[in-house]
Amino acid sequence: MKVYIDSYGCTFNKADAQIMAGVLVENEIEIVDSIQQADVIIVNTCYVKLPTENKVVYKIQKLQEDYPDKKIIVSGCMVEIDPEKLDKIGPNCSWIGPHQLNKSAEVVSGAYCGEVIRETGFTKESKVGVPKLTDDSLIHIIQICEGCLGACAFCCTRFARGPLNSYPISDIVDEAKEAIANGACEIQLTAQDTAAFGRDSGEKLSDLIKEVANLDGDFRVRVGMMHPKNIMGEVDEIIDAMKHPKVYDFIHLPIQSGSDKVLSEMRRGHTIDQYLDIVSRFKSEIPDLTLAVDVIVGYPTETDEDFNLTVELLENVKPSLIHLSKYQHRKGAASSSLKEIPRHIMKERSKFLSEIKSKITEEENRELVGSYQEVLVVEKGSKGGFIAKTNSYIPVIVDDVELGTFVEVKITEATATYLKSELAQ
Repeated sequence: MKVYIDSYGCTFNKADAQIMAGVLVENEIEIVDSIQQADVIIVNTCYVKLPTENKVVYKIQKLQEDYPDKKIIVSGCMVEIDPEKLDKIGPNCSWIGPHQLNKSAEVVSGAYCGEVIRETGFTKESKVGVPKLTDDSLIHIIQICEGCLGACAFCCTRFARGPLNSYPISDIVDEAKEAIANGACEIQLTAQDTAAFGRDSGEKLSDLIKEVANLDGDFRVRVGMMHPKNIMGEVDEIIDAMKHPKVYDFIHLPIQSGSDKVLSEMRRGHTIDQYLDIVSRFKSEIPDLTLAVDVIVGYPTETDEDFNLTVELLENVKPSLIHLSKYQHRKGAASSSLKEIPRHIMKERSKFLSEIKSKITEEENRELVGSYQEVLVVEKGSKGGFIAKTNSYIPVIVDDVELGTFVEVKITEATATYLKSELAQ
């Protein structure tokens, strides 16, 4: 029995695919590198945005047309968010819900034998310390919790991931220790919201970061996305933990809008002033901080004035990374009952912000030209060379280096998304 896994979406979903692969291999089911080799194909879906939904729907339909003799299994967020559409486009597909990964071998075996098995529903089972199979031994992803405490009006992911379920620090540390012993040089702590970690268990994100960073070995820790409203009670402690030399000077802190009115209508649970206070405190203590933000363009209630406030916020904060998304209705999300703004207005706003984004991020990166940076080499570049990360988690292109090593480079050129370098003499 041979299985091919086609995975979409975020770091968390990528880790889910690694767990499914680990469970299958543990049950003597082979993972293969191409669809052509496979008897069974798993499509691990993402459903956070409409373009991704369209992509996975098309993929599921196309696989059934092109490979009628192969068995198709759908996993990921679509299983819980939109089972009606999934049943319509793939009536003979089996399903593995995001909380049912431990049943992957059972579903695959059943599908291989012609059964349609659909494992769905929520559990509290831990995703830490379970078998994982990855083709990248240098970067190790650890899911520290699943679910969230939010009720954002535009989000459908929470319907798939459920309420917050934090995993014990001791288990997370044990997995990190094993990964480092096996050659990992970057530990990624991921979640739908890392700032929510421990709110249900009594543990704290700052303690988790310190315990992982204090492990023996040469490695870096990257902390995943934090919701501003959940970081507010622990800002100083998290800053203190992130000042550890093994932790990247990097935070992913989505803002979504520069308007308090829109943030309230989005049900974000924080204000612009609170957000700016968090950013100010981080930057004063970690001067080389890379700030990544998410912005939704064209939320249904966004006026020209609201949009201008977002522009002002970005020009004021000058984030190093800006992820832009044009608003689109999502299945089950509260905002889907609202009337979307005209597409031409949304397109104009998105284009305007894209230009500002490139200007801001390139200016930020250009300031590093001529500087010397210690970088960690984490992967091969798709067009040659290697991709390394600065201590601030900025991608750097470098040649003639060894994967998994720290090297000193001189930054020679900057773009809006990465740096170019040469080895320091």
